[in-house]
Amino acid sequence: MSVETPDDGGEFPRLSQAQVATLAAGGTRRPVRAGEIVVRAGARSDEFFVILSGRVAIVDDDDGERRVLRIHGPGRFLGELGLLEGQVAFYTAEMIEDGEVLAVPVHRIRALVEHDPMLSDLILRAYLLRRCRLLGMLSGFRIIGSCYSSDTRRLREFAMRNRLPHDWIDLERDRRAEQLLRALGIGAEDTPVVIWRGERVLRNPTNAELARLVGLPVPDTLREACDLIVVGAGPAGLAAAVYGAADGLDTSVLEAIAAGGQAGTSSCIENYLGFPAGISGTELAERAVIQTGKFGARLLVSAEVVGLEAADGHHLLRLAGGGALLGRTLVLATGARYRRLTVPGIERLEGTSVYYAATHQEASICGVDPVAIVGGGNSAGQATVFLAGRVEHVHLLIRGEDLGKSMSRYLVERIEQHPRVTVHRNTEVRELIGDGELDAVEVENNRTAERETLPVRALFVFIGAAPCTKWLADSVALDAHGFVRTGLDAVYPAEDQRESGRRPLPLETSAPGVFAVGDVRSGSVKRVASAVGEGAMAVRHIHEYLERS
Repeated sequence: MSVETPDDGGEFPRLSQAQVATLAAGGTRRPVRAGEIVVRAGARSDEFFVILSGRVAIVDDDDGERRVLRIHGPGRFLGELGLLEGQVAFYTAEMIEDGEVLAVPVHRIRALVEHDPMLSDLILRAYLLRRCRLLGMLSGFRIIGSCYSSDTRRLREFAMRNRLPHDWIDLERDRRAEQLLRALGIGAEDTPVVIWRGERVLRNPTNAELARLVGLPVPDTLREACDLIVVGAGPAGLAAAVYGAADGLDTSVLEAIAAGGQAGTSSCIENYLGFPAGISGTELAERAVIQTGKFGARLLVSAEVVGLEAADGHHLLRLAGGGALLGRTLVLATGARYRRLTVPGIERLEGTSVYYAATHQEASICGVDPVAIVGGGNSAGQATVFLAGRVEHVHLLIRGEDLGKSMSRYLVERIEQHPRVTVHRNTEVRELIGDGELDAVEVENNRTAERETLPVRALFVFIGAAPCTKWLADSVALDAHGFVRTGLDAVYPAEDQRESGRRPLPLETSAPGVFAVGDVRSGSVKRVASAVGEGAMAVRHIHEYLERS
């Protein structure tokens, strides 16, 4: 008889009889036979399964070879994070004994977030851990492409930022690439390609096409105006969506790449209220995404907004794919992106040795080899502490003299006391050494002009952020650095002032009914807690605006 996979860290918990009874109130008991497929890879499931009797095998058969990954017995439940977010299954669940399961509609599980926090935390924690395991197994779909291809990098970034289980096969270095392409009748010139379970092939798909493949929601064409459209799904945007939807506003959230924003690239946020042990940016984002769905907000990914126009008293957002959405009010929460280093040839190493995030996924790619981090803010500090616990050595490079100038004191103290961290002050990167993969970086002291070569296999970049506001053009007032002006700093055009008879609300832009929150807002405090607060406060201003209108 197959042995049940042990639960070592909360990944495969067993429900108590009371918890099963709670779930049974909204579920259906169902007999199952050995060999029956309960969940099929590649298909969407609308049910949460609890095993009442019998045993279930979690199976991977992507290569045509059946591999049993783990075994579950009575009291355990199936699924992972994608079940709550409407994605297709990345695994197959097959009964290996006759038994009985409890099938609960997924919408009932989402409701548990509100009514049973202990049970919902148990399920959500297990699901987050299971998604991490899937990411480490290189399961899911495959991306075949060159590390030198910008489209390959685009697809990999989309998959990594959305934490989609996948396997990247490098056209230049992986022997499997040629064999797989030949078997599918695909030439190297047609790459990058995405292969789904050996059955479906997408040739250089757009992000939206890849999103549809795995069940992520993408924008529809023009629809009736909704009460609130939030542009950007970082902490500020997600907070606005949660509070807006909870207050009964018909709410949509548009995100170009993945939920989480810059916070989603952080391995551990320790100064966020209520999480004394810290919380990863990805977990914070995943929990917020589930909350948006709980209150009925629509989160659409691969929704790149390219223009803002006025349309019959509403705001019309033009999308890169040609679609458009109408909103009575808007919240701009597009945040900011880390700037690229101005080092020749850095593009060829992005995605293979140069990274702009430091999560568990990037850490697993790096292994234990020494790394370098560029930046002097909290994101660079968090990445340094996180990676120092996993690699041989971390070289932190800052342009100035004082590490504490823009970094929290608790991070400075940890970094200065860590035996595997060296801080290089007054230091800038001059050259990346390596062909296809990084072997070393050449750095220069900007005071003495002395150069040094550091043997590192990865470079993490967290330098100044540029606001994502180019798409706004002249539709709202921006400051000299491109950040959105709000409140007293934003002035309506004269004709609008005469019509409205008022000045902008504190988070309102120069366009009536358009608000800005988080990092994209001029003068904002660049902290997760501040961003969440602004998102919540914007909804209060929106109610005031709608009442006056």
